Formats: sequence, C-alpha cells, structure tokens
Amino acid sequence: MFFLSKLAFKNLFRSKSRTIVSMVAIAFAVMIVVFAKGLIEGMIDSVSADHIHYNSGHIKVIDEDYYKRERLLTLHYPVDGFDGQGLEEMITALESVEGVEMVIPRLKFGAMVSTEEELVAMNGWGVNPEQELAFTDLEDFLVEGRMVAPGQQEVVMGTDLLEKINCRVGDKVTILFNTAFDSLRGITFRIVGRLESGLKMLNEIVFYLPLDQAQKLLYLDDQTTELLLVTADKKLVPEVLPRVKSLLAEHGDERYQALSYRETSDLIPLMDLSAVIYNFIYIFLLSLSCIVVVNTMIMIVKDRTKEIGMMSALGLESKDILQLFVLEGAIMGVIGSLAGAVSGYLMNSYLARVGFDYGEALSGISSDLIFNTMIYPVSSIEVSIFAFVLGVVIVTIACLIPARRAARLEPTVAMREG
Repeated sequence: MFFLSKLAFKNLFRSKSRTIVSMVAIAFAVMIVVFAKGLIEGMIDSVSADHIHYNSGHIKVIDEDYYKRERLLTLHYPVDGFDGQGLEEMITALESVEGVEMVIPRLKFGAMVSTEEELVAMNGWGVNPEQELAFTDLEDFLVEGRMVAPGQQEVVMGTDLLEKINCRVGDKVTILFNTAFDSLRGITFRIVGRLESGLKMLNEIVFYLPLDQAQKLLYLDDQTTELLLVTADKKLVPEVLPRVKSLLAEHGDERYQALSYRETSDLIPLMDLSAVIYNFIYIFLLSLSCIVVVNTMIMIVKDRTKEIGMMSALGLESKDILQLFVLEGAIMGVIGSLAGAVSGYLMNSYLARVGFDYGEALSGISSDLIFNTMIYPVSSIEVSIFAFVLGVVIVTIACLIPARRAARLEPTVAMREG
C-alpha cells in the first residue's frame, strides 16, 4: 500500500495543470459547503435565540385560553398563581424544579399613541428590568438612555417607534390602553431609553415599562400574561419540560400549559428542515465538482493506457491498479478538501464578526415575526471537518468510475492501444 501511495502521489504531478484544476474545483466546492453550513447554522442559532429571549424562554407557562388568543393580547386570561392565589407561590415552586434557573414574568398588552396624523398601535411589555437585562441581550440594543426602573412611570422604545410618534429620549408621551376591565385609560410616561435592534418587533412595535407599573395601571396586581422558564441550555428542555408539567398537574390547575420553545415557534421547525435539505445540497455541490475530477482521471487513464498494460504484464493485479487510481483521486480530494475547509473556516471567522445585514432584503417582513436581520455565520472546527470529510469521501467514490475502467483493461489490448 505504501508503494502504491507513493506512486499515486508521484503520478498526480505528471499532469500538473489537470491536477491543479481538479483540486481548485474541489477546494471551491468544499469552501462553499463550509460557508453555507456556517450560514445556515448561524441563522438557526439566531432565530432560536431571539425566539427564546423575546417570546418563549426555554419553556413558557401560559393560560390555555390565553395561548389560543395570544395575538389579541387579551387580559382576560392571566397567570395568577395556583388556584388564583397569586404569582409568588407559583414562581417559587417553578424555581424549585430541577433544571430551572430563572422564572421571568411578563405582562403584555395592546396600546396606542395618538399623533397629529394617526393612531400608532404598539405593544406594551411589563417586565422586571433586572431579569430582562440578565436573560436577553437587550442591554446591547440600548443605544441611548437607560432601562426602565421599578416603581417609575417610564418607558423604553425602539428607534422606529419613536420616529412614528415624533418623540425622543427625555420626552413625555401619553399612551392609551384597555385595562383588565375593558376600560380605556391614558397614562403619561417619560421616555428614558432608545433601542436599536435588528429585530423589527423591538424597533417598531414594543415598548418596555416596569412590571409593577403595568400591573397597577392595568388592574392586574400580582398577575401576568406569561411566565418564561430559563434553563442552563436549550438542550435540557426535553428533560425539564416533563418536570414542569408534573408540577402543574400536582397542583391540579388545568388552566395552565407548559410549552417548549419549539412548540411556540413556526420558524424553528422550518429552519431545522432547511438544515436537513441543505445536507443534500452540499452533496450535490460536491458531486458537481467531481465531474472535473472524473474527467481528469479519465484523461489520465487514457494517456496511460500503455503504461497500465505494462504494469499488468509485470504482475500488478487489477485490484492494485484499482487502488492506484483511487488513491490518486483520494489524494486530490484530501488536498483540495483541506484547502477548501481552511479557506471556508477563515471566511466564516471573518463573517462571524461582521455579519450579514438582511435589512433591505427583509424590509417587507412582518414586524410580529421574530427574525433578526443581522445574521452571523457560525465559524467552527466541526463544520470545517464535516465539509472536509464529505469532500474526501465523495471525491474518492467518484474516482471509482475511471479506476474500475483502468483495472479492467486487458494487458495486450492496453499495450496495443497505447
């Protein structure tokens, strides 16, 4: 085998131009695979993280009737503890569940602001500021001012929302909303912070206010619309979710249901499906590059027909000839795939820092859809190794076609044709 490997490596450079073209084709295809896989994984991670941070947590505890009407932001089906006994006991019980690190209450409601030209619709989120900053990346989006403080009638809004209502940080704004008793109420808040995010929802629709103020103004003392449960890692959700459901069942309150982050998202299952589909696209891309390799190997076999006949006449068996040409293709696959994997890794390392801004392409996307227009490809050794191995395997298999042709040549015919 060592002799055949040495001979195969030497033979590759007898036709340098063909070999280099083949290696470049393989390298380019593998580089594209590394880039595409890194981009898809980055997109999946981004969508999952944003959905977990700004919609569901790792597990969401919510009233079943509210979940059916969640888009309406109704206040008629709040989470108010076990048997309506208040949130404190319920939150304490949920925090005691193994695997649950934090329980985050949120109170969401519809609101509007009247300007000279129109009524601007928006969504209010009553939150615990300290928990929100600890759990989400909201602090990175605060480009001006600060987060709201408990006990204060103040709000934080996105840049686009502030433009719609013609306000800026430091101004006061009167916000209209329906209370839990369906009575219209208007309250004046001070704007203390401005958000700038790749999430249209945060930029255009949502405003934050302290949870205690939202509960007081909406007449929902010690109540909220949802509880978000946070685990150490989203991979732990399948283990923790049954424990949470068991706790809810123990207290016999059938109003509540616990949902994993995957159950509350339409995008995440689609992203997972796209990752599977792209695996077939990667194989297709590498198969296209193999056309160049196979063509090169066929030309090599044709040019060395007489030489193959002489090797057979000297006692080299068909299986050895097969191995020789497969090794030549495999060496091209290894060198080309290695170059492509390294190039793709370096490219993704750079793009993982600067990211892609899909703002223009996704300008028409619904603001309700949690999709960050800034996508950062994943740069990882695992992705590069995957592409490298895939490239070597596919190229090696493709080289079996010309290698079998060479192995089947009869010595006398081969020497006469040469």
